[in-house]
Amino acid sequence: MRQKLLGFFVLFLITMSYGQTTRYIYETAVNPDSINLVGMKTERTFLDVKGDRSLFISENKLIKDSLFVSFKSEIKENSKKEEKDFSKLEGKRHPEPTFFDYFITKNIPEHKVYYYDRIAGKQIYYQEDRPLKWEISNGTEKQNGYAAQKAVVNFGGRVWIAWFTKDIAVSDGPYKFSGLPGLIVKLEDENGDYKFDLVKKITVKNAFEEAISPDAKQSTRVNFHGDKAALELEFGKNRRTMAGDSGGGNMNFSGGGRHGGGMNGGGMRGGGHSGGGMHRGMEGNNVPAQGASGGAFPMQSSTSENPIELK
Repeated sequence: MRQKLLGFFVLFLITMSYGQTTRYIYETAVNPDSINLVGMKTERTFLDVKGDRSLFISENKLIKDSLFVSFKSEIKENSKKEEKDFSKLEGKRHPEPTFFDYFITKNIPEHKVYYYDRIAGKQIYYQEDRPLKWEISNGTEKQNGYAAQKAVVNFGGRVWIAWFTKDIAVSDGPYKFSGLPGLIVKLEDENGDYKFDLVKKITVKNAFEEAISPDAKQSTRVNFHGDKAALELEFGKNRRTMAGDSGGGNMNFSGGGRHGGGMNGGGMRGGGHSGGGMHRGMEGNNVPAQGASGGAFPMQSSTSENPIELK
């Protein structure tokens, strides 16, 4: 009887632990315009670990997406109303613009990484196909309160320096970075344009998760931006057709927000911001950036590359 009770208690603890999300909070600094050196912008990013899966998402994006889902739920409950008053959303908390307007999910044991985005109202994703080849140094240093080892990797056209701790037995880290024998507590590229510092670890019950759309388009890393452009062209063609069918009247489409994925997928890109400056994208393309006085992150056009990677 005692053994049965012990077994039940252990199973209960495992179930409770798996049902909870451990959130690692990183203070993240980004230089949105490395050409004009407008200065670093900061925001918080989350690494949510639940069981053997994780989700990387910015705090502002999580707020935006959760508000949107909450509001859609309210609209559904009040679907009998003839007019859907989207102005009600204005009364809720407005997140600041985010540089990380997408989701990244990982299957930690299998080292599978997925990048999710949304274009023209449709979710699109790919599986990362470039393995991380870390060079790990011996010896430890204190980094953000943890005894940590240094590791270096060349990824996306940048050299990245990571500090990981074996004190937290999670082989993961911010963005697409993982595969080290411990959690990454500090990460930066050699030019100092991107910096992630672990500042807090908390437990979150019933953490917000976003589902993968049943019609999500699977792409590849190589074809990803071409597929996004094709989706945008298709959306524009459909919009013009619908406008013509309606007799040329004014129509309001809100497909610009990108939304998706939780522990098993997702990504969202919100509307852009006006302003000056240019930012170098993954392929060296220049895309418009918010002016330094605007306090926002750069706008990426719907088909632009992800500036954290240069190739």
